[in-house]
Amino acid sequence: MSILSELFGDAASLLFPRRCAVCGEPLARGERTVCTLCRATAPLTGYWREADNPVFRKCWGLVPVERASGFLFFVRGSGWRRLIHAFKYRGAWRAAREMGAWYGRCLKESGLYDDVEAVVPLPLHPFKRCRRGYNQSEYIAEGIAGQLGVEVDRRSVGRKRNTASQALKSRRERAANVEGAFAVRRPERLAGRHVLLVDDVMTTGSTLLSCAAEMLRAAPGCRVSIAALAVSRRELGVKE
Repeated sequence: MSILSELFGDAASLLFPRRCAVCGEPLARGERTVCTLCRATAPLTGYWREADNPVFRKCWGLVPVERASGFLFFVRGSGWRRLIHAFKYRGAWRAAREMGAWYGRCLKESGLYDDVEAVVPLPLHPFKRCRRGYNQSEYIAEGIAGQLGVEVDRRSVGRKRNTASQALKSRRERAANVEGAFAVRRPERLAGRHVLLVDDVMTTGSTLLSCAAEMLRAAPGCRVSIAALAVSRRELGVKE
């Protein structure tokens, strides 16, 4: 049966080749979502290995997070940007989960996130989730949590206000836009725990930090770390 399955799989690959979500080239056997070459040349930050890094420094002084990191630099016009937009706007949720698993393996190998007890995806407002059909951050969180061996908590934190898109707003407008947008519905599930808050892209950090601040305010003894799949060099002040 396994030989037949391989034959059918090979035939399907010839007729409908799976392609790398970054460069568009056909994936070789054993490759998933992103080809080996794109993985080797990915604009990785390496910040998950460093307790003190530009993402952490951007948070500290605003919200007292335990740890903070980003996985990729958000490179405009690149295949990585298209990948992120694909699972953000075009239903490529499997790619989001696979990217989360890759990130999660790196977080685990660093040892800095060993005491994380739960992963919380940044929530979408119910209206926006209904319109999109899913929350891409949940799939990234699933991939990360699977590698860290902890649960994904989708219910403790929610959005109580359907905020407008942050994309074209200034730093000040972004902060005002998400002020009071989040609510902790089950503080007892977060109290006294180290929670990893996950999102797909961090630019100014206003959204993630607003959510983290509400979690810290509402749940006594809660500790929050932040993990963003992609971060902006410009906003972090990091040179090419």
